[in-house]
Amino acid sequence: MTPRHSLACVTATHRTPVEIAVPALGRMAPGAFGARERRGRLEPMAGSDDDLFLDEHVRVYRETGGQRGYHWRGTTILLLGTTGRRSGEERTTPLIHRVEDGRYIVVASKGGAPDDPAWFKNLSADPAVTVQVLDEVFPARASVAEGAERERLWSLMAEVWPAYEEYQQRTERQIPVVILERS
Repeated sequence: MTPRHSLACVTATHRTPVEIAVPALGRMAPGAFGARERRGRLEPMAGSDDDLFLDEHVRVYRETGGQRGYHWRGTTILLLGTTGRRSGEERTTPLIHRVEDGRYIVVASKGGAPDDPAWFKNLSADPAVTVQVLDEVFPARASVAEGAERERLWSLMAEVWPAYEEYQQRTERQIPVVILERS
């Protein structure tokens, strides 16, 4: 029988510490500090902020007030909270952003997929959103940039993440540029 130990941790589904039983690990692997529970077993937290992705990015960003996850692959990240257009549940997405005249600019690229990302569909149905930048959380209103303003903001965002230009070439849709203004 494998020896088991209990470990107090905070999981994505429990906001307060819970005790879980885990097999004795002996020596911890590099990057295993900050392990997380997933499907009943512990997995290491991403070792570098550049390795963070989607749900784990959101979790780490929230747990650290953006001390981890704000800087990502040479960009800066905000967390966008939308209301699910069908479920009514809050959805949170980490997005590359740029600040322009006190407004937060994000791009609904979905990597150049033919369809808009779910978060964009959600804010199109309800433009009242929440934004987290580092440890500050505030309500905002989303709008879609159009015409010359869209082109100008697109250029600014492509400076931050040049892959946006490649994403646009992959799809026939015009990738939306979204403006988030404090409300």
